[in-house]
Amino acid sequence: MSNSNLVIYQKYLELVYYTNDILKKYPKSETFSLVKEIKNSLYNGLRLLMYAIKVYNKKDKLKYLNELDININLFKVYIRLSYKYKYISMQNYQTWSNHIANICNMLGAWISSCLKK
Repeated sequence: MSNSNLVIYQKYLELVYYTNDILKKYPKSETFSLVKEIKNSLYNGLRLLMYAIKVYNKKDKLKYLNELDININLFKVYIRLSYKYKYISMQNYQTWSNHIANICNMLGAWISSCLKK
């Protein structure tokens, strides 16, 4: 695992920890709907990231990175919904968004570097 891959992996794990802490605040009525969708998206993203890190074929790596990008965009929608329905505070929304923005920046750079080679 290269150093930059390790950084994005660590940032993603921080997102996992933060997300799990925040989801405890959601109403019980959302446990099997929005919370479940957020967790599925979160862990699916982690799986895609691990595949992208492990695979050596550039075409496959790009496939996983693009899927991860789509997954993160979906995750952003869930967070916006959470804020709209007042399940999270503005502070939570901003912190969550910052975590995701950092990952998106690294992911974008990684995709660009794969396309250049």
